[in-house]
Formats: sequence, C-alpha cells, structure tokens
Amino acid sequence: MDPVGTTDPSVPPGPLTHLSLRDSSEARLQSDGPSLLGSWTRSPPEHAAILREGVRACLQQRCEQTVWILHAKVAQKSYGNEKRFFCPPPCVYLAGPGWRVKPVQDQAHQSAETGPTVCGYMGLDGASGSAPETQKLNFEEQPDSREFGCAKTLYISDADKRKHFRLVLRLVLRGGRELGTFHSRLIKVISKPSQKKQSLKNTDLCISSGSKVSLFNRLRSQTVSTRYLSVEDGAFVASARQWAAFTLHLADEHRSQGDFPPQEGYIRYGSLVQLVCTVTGITLPPMIIRKVAKQCALLDVDEPISQLHKCAFQFPGDTSGEGGTYLCLATEKVVRFQASLCPKEANRALLNDSSCWTIIGTESVEFSFSTSLACTREPVTPVPLISTLELSGGGDVATLELHGENFHAGLKVWFGDVEAETMYRSPRSLVCVVPDVAAFGSDWRWLRTPITVPVSLLRADALFYPSAFSFTYTPEYSARPRPPDSHEPAPDADALLESIHHEFTRTNFHLFCPS
Repeated sequence: MDPVGTTDPSVPPGPLTHLSLRDSSEARLQSDGPSLLGSWTRSPPEHAAILREGVRACLQQRCEQTVWILHAKVAQKSYGNEKRFFCPPPCVYLAGPGWRVKPVQDQAHQSAETGPTVCGYMGLDGASGSAPETQKLNFEEQPDSREFGCAKTLYISDADKRKHFRLVLRLVLRGGRELGTFHSRLIKVISKPSQKKQSLKNTDLCISSGSKVSLFNRLRSQTVSTRYLSVEDGAFVASARQWAAFTLHLADEHRSQGDFPPQEGYIRYGSLVQLVCTVTGITLPPMIIRKVAKQCALLDVDEPISQLHKCAFQFPGDTSGEGGTYLCLATEKVVRFQASLCPKEANRALLNDSSCWTIIGTESVEFSFSTSLACTREPVTPVPLISTLELSGGGDVATLELHGENFHAGLKVWFGDVEAETMYRSPRSLVCVVPDVAAFGSDWRWLRTPITVPVSLLRADALFYPSAFSFTYTPEYSARPRPPDSHEPAPDADALLESIHHEFTRTNFHLFCPS
C-alpha cells in the first residue's frame, strides 16, 4: 500500500498512522535529493538517555505551561482625544500545572512563595518607531485553577495608519527574568461598524458558520455598563468582568441539539443558529439571529452579518406573544424578553436595551511549553506552533513534515519519548524520519492494537514544547510463533484478525488533533 500523507487544513483532522516497520536495523533513510535541504541531526549519544528520561517524565507528569491569548478580530480606531478601548478587551489565561513547578535552574533558590510567579505587560506591536503604550496585567486565579488577566484600556489612535496590527504580551518571572514575548493573531483596524448592506463580494467583515464570536451588551452606550455573554458554573451569565468565545453554528431545526453537521457559508440574518461555548461546550437552544435598528428587531432582513453589528436572538416556535421572545440580560442573569410587534410596521419587533447585543469575531492563540527540563535562563519564545502534518514514504522509511511557524534549527521532533532525526527546512517547515516502531517495545511484532504517541518538539537547551498532534502506528497482520504443543487457533480467530488488519490499513495515514 502506498502511503499518502497530504492533508487539507480545512478538513477536520483524524488519526495519523504508519504501518509497523520490519526491523529498526533495516530502516535506512533514502535521500530525496536536492529537495531536502539542510542536514539530518540527532542529539549526541551521551545525552540521549538523559533526554529520553526527561521527556518521558514531562509526558507522564504533564508539567506543561500554556499561555492563551484571546482577542477580537477587529478593533475600532480612536479619533482625536477619544479613546475607544478594545471591546471585548484582550484577555490572557495561564493554564497548566507547570506554572507551579520550579524549573531546574531555580530549584536552588526556592522560597516559601506559592502560586504563579509571573506578571504580564500587554501593548500593540511597534509602529513607525514609536514606543507603544503597555498595560500591566494583574493575574487572578479562577475556580478552574487558570490565571486570568485582562487589558481593559488598550486602543489604537488615528495617528497610527496601519490597517492591521498585533498585540504583544511580555511575561516576566518574579525576580525580573524574562519568560518571553508572545504575539496575538492579526487584528484588522476599522473606522466604524459598516452601516451599509453587506455583500459577499467583500467578505472581510462577514461572519462564517463555525467561526468564533463574542457578544456584549452596552446600555445607553456607556462603557461602564458593558456586560459580556459568558459561562460560569455551567450556566450562561452576563459578566461585567470576563467574556467568553462562542462557536456560531448554522443550526438545523430537524436535528437534535448539539449535533452540528458541517455547514459552510456566511451567516445571514434570519438564519437559525446555535452558540456553543468554546471552553465548556455548553450550548444555548437554537435561535434566529435578527438585525437590530433603532431598538427594533428587523424580521424581514436576510443580509450577511457583519462585525460589530447590533443583533438580537429570537427563540423560535414561541407563540406566547406576537413579537416573540428574545435572549436578554437582567443584571448578571440571562433571561428571555417578551417583545411586541411595532404598531406601524408589522415586520419589526420592539426590544429593550438589554436584548440588543453587539457581535464581533474573535481569535485565539495558544503557546505551550515546559521549563521543567531546561537548564537555561533564556526566554521560551519564540514558541513553535504546529499547524499540519504531512506524511511521505512508507514501508521501511517514512518521513513526516511539520508545517507551522516559529521553527528554527535548534529544534528536534520527538515521537513520545523517542527522538527522531530532524532536518530544519525553514521557519515554517521541519522534516523528520518516523522512528521505527521497535523503539517503543520489544513485542511490537505481535501487537494487535495500534500504538499512539504524542508529537512534540525539544529545543537544544531541553526546553520542551508539547503539541496537540499525535502519531499512530498500526499493527501489520502476522502470526505469532506457537509452541509445538499448543492448540490450533479457532478458524474464526484468523478471520477476525484479517478484518481488523483490513480496517487498520484501509484508514491509514490521516491526522489526529484533538479539538
């Protein structure tokens, strides 16, 4: 069977697999000629055993640290002396048990202090040589043990002529040592929300099914009264402090709640949609999204939704009133509001302030690393990010190409606790030789179940970078030698193994990345 490892990033990834190799001594790299630039590298033999034990401990103890930056896709520009603070404000979460594990180089200086020992500073990336203003983040521990910080007073002035920018987060450990500098995704600058009817010819500001959004409500246009739709303790709330990102799906009224078949396309007003919290998975019932103008829901508008539009969410099938019921906030609670039809226009429903929401697309980026192995005081950034994997070859030798960003020549690819020969191609590409399955156990020939190992990266100074990707070796069908006095297996046993093997090989070579 010829392996095919190319993947389409638009297709949800599944398990990446590779047939077991015959013997590690038989696996030899066959050069692909000039297409493979650089040279294959591996850690020195004298360090291999120590590194393997360290990586195994990292995987078993799960001592990773994650920096999660959450922000809006667009930012409204400020003019003159006004300051239009970014809404929703950029947030930073610090997650993972590694924040409470002291790195090797700091263990000699342990103190009685507990909890996270990091402070953050966030601002805009530099423009025209001017130093961007930064805001200090005060991290607070959440009930789920994550640390949360929020930059509430960031804005971009009209003196900044850029059409896009990034947020820059600088994290500093207690004592002044810099942990690293982390960048957000690109943010588009707009002058004001578009009031024109949106066209799918210009989709920059449209919102597609399956994208992430945030919803907020601002009474009488007062910043201090802003409340964000969020989830706390398993319930939807209107929070003045924290906001949540929701996946906005086109819903199907004929399907059960929570079942989201892939539906592509941009969302229009009048569509049946469902909001799913990206962290907890909790959903609201399917609702019809309506455009809002002058505190009225427009019942006959079907144009595409745009960034920072005012909208309302109507619960379908509710006949308790002519105007229908709408998603609404009451202080910190999320309730239903009974609307009434406009006396002069039957295609409009009268709303109150609390049932009018502003919708905006959101982006997030996660950086994961572990400093428990590293004997260095260098920053952990730039953190390499893997986006897709591409498998080539098969049989005795297979290579895996990692596509992503922030790669450099000092990185090695690891399959579980086994190091792979690695070649650096570019800041967006690493290539490695898939290790022989024999490296994971002496009984690999007789396995009847697949072996799945995580794919991770290790820096030259032993800084460990876990990823969301894994690699699966599928067993080949072969008969295990039987002692002379053993009984013949039942006829249906071989048939069962044949069917299992057929299923393994039929579904070979596809990605696995948990959502």
